[in-house]
Amino acid sequence: MHPSVPQPETRDPQIATALERAGRSPDSLLPVLQMLNRQRGGLSDATVRDVSRAMNVPAERVEGVATFYSLLSRPPQAGRTIRVCDGLTCWLNGATECRQALEQHAAERRGWRVTRSSCLGLCDRAPAALVEDRQCGPIAPDGAGDVVDGWTGAMPTYGDPLPGEARFTLARGRRIDPWSIDEALAAGAYSGLRTALSGSQGAVIEAIETAGLTGRGGAGFPTARKWRMVAEAPDGPRFVICNADESEPLTFKDRVLMESDPHAVLEGMAVCGYAVGAAEGIVYIRGEYEPQARLLEAAIGQAVERGWLGGRIAGSGFSFHVHVHRGAGAYICGEETALLESLEGRRGEPRIRPPYPAAHGFRGQPTVVNNVETLATAAAILAQGAEAWRATGLPEAPGTRLFTLQGHIRRSGLVELPCGLTLRQIIDTFGGGMRPGSRFQFALTGGAAGTFVSGDQLDVPLGPAARQAGIAIGSGGILVCDESVSPVAVLREALHFFEQESCGKCTPCRIGTAQARRTLDRLLSGDGDAGDLRRLDEFARLLRNASFCGLGTSAADPIRTARERFPDEFERLVSR
Repeated sequence: MHPSVPQPETRDPQIATALERAGRSPDSLLPVLQMLNRQRGGLSDATVRDVSRAMNVPAERVEGVATFYSLLSRPPQAGRTIRVCDGLTCWLNGATECRQALEQHAAERRGWRVTRSSCLGLCDRAPAALVEDRQCGPIAPDGAGDVVDGWTGAMPTYGDPLPGEARFTLARGRRIDPWSIDEALAAGAYSGLRTALSGSQGAVIEAIETAGLTGRGGAGFPTARKWRMVAEAPDGPRFVICNADESEPLTFKDRVLMESDPHAVLEGMAVCGYAVGAAEGIVYIRGEYEPQARLLEAAIGQAVERGWLGGRIAGSGFSFHVHVHRGAGAYICGEETALLESLEGRRGEPRIRPPYPAAHGFRGQPTVVNNVETLATAAAILAQGAEAWRATGLPEAPGTRLFTLQGHIRRSGLVELPCGLTLRQIIDTFGGGMRPGSRFQFALTGGAAGTFVSGDQLDVPLGPAARQAGIAIGSGGILVCDESVSPVAVLREALHFFEQESCGKCTPCRIGTAQARRTLDRLLSGDGDAGDLRRLDEFARLLRNASFCGLGTSAADPIRTARERFPDEFERLVSR
């Protein structure tokens, strides 16, 4: 809104304070609603109406935002909330029983409510829960009372690399106090930015291009190409957005990066900002990552004090300002255009592409959107050199990748590995092999939106050969399962996730995911028939060919690969 336009006044002190902190721009609608949601336990009709008047935003838009995000309560809900994750890893580790125990315990105490949640990004603490902003796990049915009383559990650490790991992006991770910029600087933080500032903007992009870095969020788009498109855009404001909305089930690598080495992420954003000519960066972090958001804000303050962010960085003519924007619970906001819609104060629904964000992004300006791992790796490449990066991995897929391992293996967690290892090598060497008495049956790779992998594919290198074989690497999440669980049951849980997280904008995804899940319910309950198998195949084709965005199209992949690679598991359910 133009500053000369009179602003409506509000007599509500909480709304006035929220507007003062977040601003009156429509872009600030979500932060304003988040503040009021925390203070009031939710958003009432009166709150929606009063915010609409105070911000001069249509009530329909306020209502649309208030009802879109899972961490906003519309209408208000009584009591404090415990959100129990029912993501794939938590489900596999008994989240259903934990939720039932928590519900029973909460019923005995006043002021508590228990609800489900899609994946919380705490897969290494499964089963996990979110108690208000407190991250908890692994919880147990007989520990429900402890959760209510304030227990959180231990946060896994990844400070010591396993034999065979190739620590590049995670070189400092867990060896430093993440709250201390002094320790980060002593370990080499911001040396990549110093290198960037000593050369030209074009030289930075050339270094990233020489390294062959591709996006680590799942799509694998060449990073230098994206940066160059923004750098070569017509004169005007540009933005760097760090996509920290890590919501893909089986994935928690970005969370570990942020909580172990926040300055690596901020440095990568500044390097990118210098390369493309941007003066402002925004970390869009999922609302479930509140502890990590506070850590990033502290790190930003420290970096500004030391001259590594803010005005005239390190005495140069380059200025770059970063702030943190919290999401409010929506998997779809991991899609870059939905993220931009959310940043601009709207429902997180994907945009039509083209135009792409590199040409028309945040506030209509050229924008780089990269995920946490990509930006942190870019900073490490500037610090250690493109050749050091290319010395690891494959010529056609250089460097390392972060993988998150879970399931029926001896050792779950996060590892940084050279590109090109096989799934068998990853399971046996870094996962410690299958648990005693277990035998490999299948894996789900790349997250819920990934692919089912059979035993005869264990020796395919996870690089270009994997893509040719129809094996997704995606965001690096790997779930390994033995014969105690059916791939059909895992597929059903994946479809349940997509059904819950569909933004509803397009019919194929909104209806297709729900119908596919119901079909799997029938099969697993013994009420299915051969027609259900044909319908599943048709739903996969519909999702792939007619969905508006990547959520719907990628939801087809687990259906398709499970049907192709485990046909007997489906036929057995029909014939019993």
